[in-house]
Amino acid sequence: MQYKKLGHSGLLVSQCVLGTVPFAGKAGFEKTGNVNAAEARRFIDIALDHGVNMIDTADLYSMGGAEEVLGEALREKRDQIILASKARSPLGQDPNASGASRFHLIKACEASLKRLKTDHIDLYQIHNWDGVASVDETLRALEDLVKSGKIRYFGTSNYTAWQMMKTLGHAEAQRLLKPVSQQIYYTPESREAEYELLPMARDQDIGTLVWGPLGEGLLTGAVGRNKKAPASTRQGSGWPEPYVHDMEHAYRVIEVLEEVGTELNASIAQTCLAWLANRPGITSLIVGNRTETHLRENLQAFELKLSEAQRKRIEQVTRPAPNYPYWHRFTSGMDRIDPAEQPFIDEHQQTLDGRKDQAIK
Repeated sequence: MQYKKLGHSGLLVSQCVLGTVPFAGKAGFEKTGNVNAAEARRFIDIALDHGVNMIDTADLYSMGGAEEVLGEALREKRDQIILASKARSPLGQDPNASGASRFHLIKACEASLKRLKTDHIDLYQIHNWDGVASVDETLRALEDLVKSGKIRYFGTSNYTAWQMMKTLGHAEAQRLLKPVSQQIYYTPESREAEYELLPMARDQDIGTLVWGPLGEGLLTGAVGRNKKAPASTRQGSGWPEPYVHDMEHAYRVIEVLEEVGTELNASIAQTCLAWLANRPGITSLIVGNRTETHLRENLQAFELKLSEAQRKRIEQVTRPAPNYPYWHRFTSGMDRIDPAEQPFIDEHQQTLDGRKDQAIK
């Protein structure tokens, strides 16, 4: 297992993070799995044996149920892992049982600590942008939680790049603590994060944790052009995510992952994770598992070595259409490209070069 520094912190985290969405499986999360405390304890043991040093959860998952299962499972192993959780999501009908206000964040943090049976959370993440609470209120509440010892670091989840820059800019202007990480959705089928989120994180020294790297079951092999996902899987149970704009493109992505996987004697899921783990700006992949078999298979992906040709083949097939102003950078031959976006611009440049070659022929 490899370890990377989490943003501008001094914290080293494993490339694979154990996810907990399948824990508990209740209160609207029944379709994601129903891992109990005994099974979760087994998962944690296996993950630790493979070098995983971080576990991610949230108060939203099974409406606190995932945190309860994780707290029961961790017990004496609590100090062996970096514990991450999230807050902000609606947890009730009360209008203040949601958001990133001081009132809600402190109350939510204290409730999570009780469920997790611990006195501190190592990485506390704002689960989504709050368009009502001010950035100042949120940052000062988080800083107070750090000073009180209830959390060690904080980050964001599902922010846009401008929302993160607004947060970072205010923190710098007011000399407040800054978030060290962002948690985002990013897969070979869905590479929108490359337009803004990943260049922003590379530029601002923000760690990037990827949730749903297997497309919430879309890229596990359960889904195919002529294959109906089993009802026992998330994609076969009517789970609403991920949003797939072009299913034909998704099938092409699945097929190239299968082709490369066959060459490596690896599964589609393993090939997907191995490719993602080494993309520019990626710190860690958060992988949730319903079974021990799936966990062991996914952990092996982080030892899988793709050749340069295989990495490029997957990249070329999954490459998104360049949005403006990105296409303007390379079609106009712009110089002085920012290092934060250089690797993504270079890949788009290959599309233009390929079209020129075709035109010459």
